Amino acid sequence: MRRRNFLRGGMIAATTAAVHRSGLVSLASEAGEATQASPYEIQHLIPARHYDGKTCWCHPRAGIIPGAGKSGMPRIVMTMNTLDVSGSDVFKGLYSFHTDDKGQTWTVPEAPPGLAVRYRDLDNQKRPVAVSDFWPGWHVASQTLLATGHNVVYTPDWKVSHPRPRETTWATYDARTNRWSDWQTLAMPDPVKFHDAGAGCVQRYDEADGSILLPIYYRPPGQNSRVTVVRCRFDGAMLSYLEHGNELSLEDKTRGLGEPSLIKFDKEYFLTIRNDERGYVSRSRDGLNFEPIQPWRFDDGQELGSYNTQQHWIANTRGLFLVYTRKGANNDHVFRHRAPLFMARVDPRRLCVLRETERVVVPERGARLGNFGVTHIDDNETWITVAEWMQTWGPNYILPVDNPHGSDGSVWVARILWK
Repeated sequence: MRRRNFLRGGMIAATTAAVHRSGLVSLASEAGEATQASPYEIQHLIPARHYDGKTCWCHPRAGIIPGAGKSGMPRIVMTMNTLDVSGSDVFKGLYSFHTDDKGQTWTVPEAPPGLAVRYRDLDNQKRPVAVSDFWPGWHVASQTLLATGHNVVYTPDWKVSHPRPRETTWATYDARTNRWSDWQTLAMPDPVKFHDAGAGCVQRYDEADGSILLPIYYRPPGQNSRVTVVRCRFDGAMLSYLEHGNELSLEDKTRGLGEPSLIKFDKEYFLTIRNDERGYVSRSRDGLNFEPIQPWRFDDGQELGSYNTQQHWIANTRGLFLVYTRKGANNDHVFRHRAPLFMARVDPRRLCVLRETERVVVPERGARLGNFGVTHIDDNETWITVAEWMQTWGPNYILPVDNPHGSDGSVWVARILWK
């Protein structure tokens, strides 16, 4: 099965195989301006790359299984979709691969049967349903690697249409067999309100009692997209809804709110939210009921400039940090200014980004980097994972001659090494 799935990928498999045979592919440069006060250093790995004018990798996000790697190291499992660059958000395949030595060597990306595209009869049509925007995370209470995301119901010719049903999807990974379970959907109350609802690209927070705070975004009929946090129960075999918090909305001429990410820091919960025009932030004492949203700003009062894409969190004993993209960085040539990836410290009291702490963690090479993930490896290391979204260029694009900026469909791992 391993070789058969690999070969089924065609050009994807061919371009990836060379990377894996050579083991570690590293860029030793450190991104951003390191200062004496900076609490971390950065190393880069490129475990995969692919672009053939038709597809590229996207949404690479990783989760750990403690102690399942070599010499007591964690196994780090990454999932990522293929993106069909000829359409809009066309994700026809979900792949998985892993490293047992913190990125020195990697397995070859494979398409797990449990995460494959399914078909659903809808409006008298047989329509493909793909699981996408996955994010694996270690669930301590059940000792299970649980990934959450959402599904995309396409038209028969693989187009996204509205209105459409959408659901939160989830699956588990077994390190002993290196297999993903069949993906399932989270049952929600009120099938009308939550007809189009999912947890795609969201950063969840697992409580000490094992309950899961899972942010979702959903579109009630005839309204803008809204955000709420769902408390879930997970027993290692089933993810189930318990309750949800207050509903955050923005009824204006934008599409509303989406792709929320949650973190807990110093006894408070923080939520960062995507919007067409700007990113928003809010906080909560209980993780369910949040204050009114406010735009992300630097500590000097200027708006952050992150818009129409996601932001994610890092929190540890060194502080609270935000990872994001923004305009105003000599990046007008990048679609929606989605590169480079920045990281900066957040003032949790004022809910602002400290400008002097901002550093580039993944460099800009012409391609967008807006769909990324953050993974806590251990107390000394955090990973930021992202792929160069190559939709800017067409099928006649020749690497690297035609690209003055240098992107080539690389999957990046920025290792944040804490001092």
